[in-house]
Amino acid sequence: MEKRIVKVVLTGGPAAGKTTLVSRILKEFNSEGGWKVITIPETATELISGFGIKPFDNCVTMLEFQYFVIADQLHKEKLAIKAAEMVPEQNVLILYDRALLDDKAYITDKEFDTVLRSFDGRTTASVLAGYDAVIHLVTCANGAEFAYNLGNEARSESIEKAIEMDNRTLRAWSPHPNLKIVDNAVDFEQKIQRAMREIYRIVGEPEPMPKKRKFLVRMPDLNALLEKREAVAFDMVQTYLVMTNPNIERRVRMQKNGGQNLYFFNEKHTMPDNTKWDTERPISEKAYNRYLLEADPDLQPVHKIKYRFNGNRRRYELDVYPFSEDKAILFCYTDGEVTVPDEIEVLRDVTGDLAYKNRHLAATQSL
Repeated sequence: MEKRIVKVVLTGGPAAGKTTLVSRILKEFNSEGGWKVITIPETATELISGFGIKPFDNCVTMLEFQYFVIADQLHKEKLAIKAAEMVPEQNVLILYDRALLDDKAYITDKEFDTVLRSFDGRTTASVLAGYDAVIHLVTCANGAEFAYNLGNEARSESIEKAIEMDNRTLRAWSPHPNLKIVDNAVDFEQKIQRAMREIYRIVGEPEPMPKKRKFLVRMPDLNALLEKREAVAFDMVQTYLVMTNPNIERRVRMQKNGGQNLYFFNEKHTMPDNTKWDTERPISEKAYNRYLLEADPDLQPVHKIKYRFNGNRRRYELDVYPFSEDKAILFCYTDGEVTVPDEIEVLRDVTGDLAYKNRHLAATQSL
């Protein structure tokens, strides 16, 4: 089987949801499912925060700064391709958190072309040909203004500036033949789901349906599920943290990924109209352990193994908990009638039932 390397750029203006999208992709595409995800972090941010190279404070001009950014970006992209060729997984997804054409939003077209040509005569056309697809997430400042500063009090750009940079970034990437634009016409979770569906289409895998139903089921034969349905198992632990704000639920999650672990920090905001707004980001093991010190003493960590499989042209997920030997939770992703596999016995539909939310399970440790 020939190795497949898919290269996708995630771009957009400030507060667009890129970090949450990266987190969701890392959860969905992992070693257990035969994937390796390689992420290239935003270069400009690294240069500013890590090296102190800033296009302000009398350090360097914006034009001079772009030489640093493009040189570093090209180096990291070269390393990412080499890594993709070396890893054992046959399917590799390279995620670029912004990429070369993003720099075009900060200088003139003529300046950008001059900087680009200084690197072995590169052109905009040759750079665009190096990416399989581009997903542009529109800034929350344009269509979801209420959420613009949510979860990031340090955000410096005004709403007007954020919209301007979003438009300039979109213009820079507009020549790419496989550009996908995800706007704010729906709530944030639906926005991320739409972006995830684009990712599935880009890599050529069946996409999960947007609607999810939840059922309490009798524990099926897991070995048969693995063999007959070719289910993929994910081992994860979710820990709820003390709420420092009554409107924000915080939690961290550890998810096994082959021989290593992935770690995530999640915040669920309850808006005045009672809608939910989730943000999530990957974190380091050190940060994860630090957050564990803030664990809610009234709630126990929720450990579960998630079995993911396809059938009847639908995607299913079965959550199995160590505290329940005879019951489990089945999720069915569908946009129509629910059809449950024959080998699974449904006890009842618990969609929307608070007693079967993970937070409640953390308190009761029972199904």
